[in-house]
Amino acid sequence: MIIAKTKPEVETLWEHTNELLERYKVLKEAYFDHLPDGKAWKLLYISALYHDLGKVNNHFQNRMSKLLKLDNRSEPSEFGHIPHNYLSPFFVPIDSLNLSKNERKVLIQAIAFHHERNVQPEKPLLTNIYHKELLNHFPKIKEEMNIKLELPDTNQSVTRITKAMERRIKEVQGKEEDYYLYILVKGLLHRLDHAASAHVPIEIDSDIKIAEITNNYMANKFGPNSLRELQNFTYQNQDKNLIIVAQTGMGKTEASLLWAGSSKTFFTLPIRVSLNALYDRVYEEMGYSQVGLLHCSSAAHLDKKGDENWEVIFDQSKHLSNKLLFTTIDQILKFPFKFKGYEKFFATMAYSKVIIDEIQAYDPWITAVILRAIEMIHKIGGRFMIMTATMPQIYLDELYKRNIIDENCIQEEFVDESFIRHKLGMRPKEINDDIDSIKEAAENNKVLVIVNTVKKAVELYQEMQGDNVYLLHSRFILKDRLLLEKEIKSFAESDKNGIWITTQLVEASIDIDFDILFTELSSIDSLLQRFGRCYRKRELSHNNPNIYIYTDNISGNGFVYDKDILLLTLKYLRDFHEKKVNEREKIELVKKIYSTNELQGTQFYEKFKNAVHKLNYLEDYEYTNEEAQKMLRGMQTITVIPRPVYDDIYDLLVELEKTSDSKMRTNMRRKVEEYTVSVQKTMIKGKHHPLDFYQKGKDGRRYNVMPYVEVLDADYEFDETSLSGSGLIIQNDNPGFL
Repeated sequence: MIIAKTKPEVETLWEHTNELLERYKVLKEAYFDHLPDGKAWKLLYISALYHDLGKVNNHFQNRMSKLLKLDNRSEPSEFGHIPHNYLSPFFVPIDSLNLSKNERKVLIQAIAFHHERNVQPEKPLLTNIYHKELLNHFPKIKEEMNIKLELPDTNQSVTRITKAMERRIKEVQGKEEDYYLYILVKGLLHRLDHAASAHVPIEIDSDIKIAEITNNYMANKFGPNSLRELQNFTYQNQDKNLIIVAQTGMGKTEASLLWAGSSKTFFTLPIRVSLNALYDRVYEEMGYSQVGLLHCSSAAHLDKKGDENWEVIFDQSKHLSNKLLFTTIDQILKFPFKFKGYEKFFATMAYSKVIIDEIQAYDPWITAVILRAIEMIHKIGGRFMIMTATMPQIYLDELYKRNIIDENCIQEEFVDESFIRHKLGMRPKEINDDIDSIKEAAENNKVLVIVNTVKKAVELYQEMQGDNVYLLHSRFILKDRLLLEKEIKSFAESDKNGIWITTQLVEASIDIDFDILFTELSSIDSLLQRFGRCYRKRELSHNNPNIYIYTDNISGNGFVYDKDILLLTLKYLRDFHEKKVNEREKIELVKKIYSTNELQGTQFYEKFKNAVHKLNYLEDYEYTNEEAQKMLRGMQTITVIPRPVYDDIYDLLVELEKTSDSKMRTNMRRKVEEYTVSVQKTMIKGKHHPLDFYQKGKDGRRYNVMPYVEVLDADYEFDETSLSGSGLIIQNDNPGFL
């Protein structure tokens, strides 16, 4: 018996291989029409069949027998541990497969590198292992696997295999066909292997049509023929790449899902809270329970919803099994970094659609990554949609340069100019100087205050504290933040008046509608998002400003927002003082401010150009998956528990340390995560310490129960009953800290 795995359960090599082949059938049946490349499917099947045969080697099988306490051990291997993926290609009957030289290289490399290792054995060593050990295992494999094997009759055949492993296949001009074939075979082999090992489906609901589900939902909720202009447009252009600029309130989410059609679809957003809300909406309102959710804290959201099936949903999301997956770009669009194993994500794009929502919310570096990802998706045959309220012109220019905007790509703007929602009042002073006016406005209105940093938000809150003054920012622990987010939505829908002081956290993540907005100056794209939280879908029925913009001594200048962009924004907004602004004018403002002419020589533009250049010349396999994710998450943050909160949940951590049941430990960790908050590392130097709770592993070593969470020596204020308090309090605050 050849053992392939012992975790999560014992599995023979035949059983594991069969799991891959079953998933291969599902994948091919589901997406052959989207990916009709017979050569790729043939090589993928062969690679799945032979990928793990190297596990027959003596060292690996003896290790399996030892773990299972079996007596059927082989002779000890004189070569010690050699990763099985480098040995498996020697069992492939390459002489009888009728493959071209390039196809043979693709097949062998897909198998040899289906696990990425830091060190690759030398050719002479592999040849020696083949002759001295692997040859002895051919009869055993043939008997147990019922698989075609051929003993290579010459050293030339062995040399072909070792030589094929020498130089990794990369994207080289003139050899793109080989590169994309390799991406498909290796990437989809990763998917098959990972799904089979985790015992999750490779694809779920492959025959479901997302557009049909959405259309039925719209008809049931609003009646037949209820699709709006934007929604009809995306529904009719499912076979095109789309770049859509549309104002708030046009049904952009439904339009995006109608474009998805029958394709596997990834829906990305910059804000995790927004993804959670969309997931809940599709799951609960549309009734589609197989939708997936994937971001760094998605497990906590799924668990908190109370669905007893949440762990299954999380596992399926993690393995990209869902037909529709709501996710952040760091989870799915990291393949431009070409990290070790990137082929899995890139290959999946070949038969998928990707929706990029609110592209303007990302900084220049991350946007450069997104545009490079779009180019790669375009080249491998996938489809993309950019759906955004504002589209900076420099990003469109870059897409033109990369020949992505072609006859199969449609640009369209959807603007409703039939009514006005906003009138601006420019205030050349600091927002702190207008506290009395803000309080007076709140006597008969719902007032929203948005500032650029947490420090400024807390400062205003402490100056304005009262019965109807509330604070929301990113430095509340997860449990309290969720409570506040729920409360601000409820407040916006009630008949209460009062003040909510917030940061850019509410710009795109929380669907609210207030009567008056008081805001610090920010970049034009950020401001327009803020405008959307005031008179969200209402026509302005009076002649007074409902948006006041404060332009002096603004927080986050040069830290949160680029100084040049702020100056350009102010330059163009001055003309709108005491004037109404329509939706067309808003779009034109973004085009002008983010044009190449205006941005030439600015730090913002240089950052974008440098990022584009760096991504164009990245070396393959320079980064790990984790490093790619960190670069896409922007700021270097750390997850912490404030000291007073830590003292309150100390008993929970003690219980976690004592618990041996793995499922109970997982649930306890989720509970602990509710008491955490993310902060910038630069703000808390020397003030944080690892959790001092450990468990002993099977190898006898002690492991931290939650190595990704630390204790922060800082105060924390919040009262759940009154919803009052400043949250996490860090002394000597940096003015750029969010």
